[in-house]
Amino acid sequence: MVKTRALEPKARVFLMQRHRNSRILSILAAVVIFFAGWQALVALLRMPAFILPSPLQVLARFAKALSDGTLARHTAATLMEVLAGLGSGVLFATILGYLLSRSTLLENVLQPFLVASQAIPTVAIAPLLVIWFGPGLFSKVLICALIVFFPVLVNTVVGLRSVPENLRDLMRSLRADRWQTFRLLELPAALPVLLGGLRIGATLSVIGAVVGELVGADRGLGFLINVGRGQYDTALVFVGVFTLVILALMLYSAVLFTERRLLRWQDAQI
Repeated sequence: MVKTRALEPKARVFLMQRHRNSRILSILAAVVIFFAGWQALVALLRMPAFILPSPLQVLARFAKALSDGTLARHTAATLMEVLAGLGSGVLFATILGYLLSRSTLLENVLQPFLVASQAIPTVAIAPLLVIWFGPGLFSKVLICALIVFFPVLVNTVVGLRSVPENLRDLMRSLRADRWQTFRLLELPAALPVLLGGLRIGATLSVIGAVVGELVGADRGLGFLINVGRGQYDTALVFVGVFTLVILALMLYSAVLFTERRLLRWQDAQI
């Protein structure tokens, strides 16, 4: 019986490792099939490079943009906008979400304005923000923060209101103050939902930065895509798009890694 219990963690680790390896192999196989099909389509239809370049042409353009520093410079600009917009959007959304979860009156007052703000597409309001605040960093950060704000806000309110009332009564019986209740009860209990909103916000922040750069900018991956479009350098457009995909996946993976580290206590309870 003791030996069986000792083997259970090892078997669990083995199964998790096997599942992870299988998932990695599936992703690699899907990527290979995608690029092979793309290459076959270009060869079959004999499309010119300015309409649909082959994967090898995109790879060559990627290597050129990487070697001359163009890709690194524009990626760094977009990453700065994304991180600043994501951080500020999450900060304000979390603070307001906490206040809304504590006050029904405040929620009733602000809810119509918050819902109405989401009815306006970011693409429509981005030109106004660039006109008002200029094509610099601030307008891009503001667009990122706005697009991140609402999903994080909703998840914050839902997460904080999902805390069982009997646990709040327990904290009150222990004479815990507001800060202790938030730190020891509300935050740990709502953390899974909060991090779910952060995962959504991490990918949306990349969209926000690119929208701002496409409207008006002199640097960034959106600007690089605009340059490629204007010069009919479609391979450069693909380089910018694939770099954005990689950037979004890295941010999503970073949040997912943080989530797994912070929520290890959930696995221990299973």
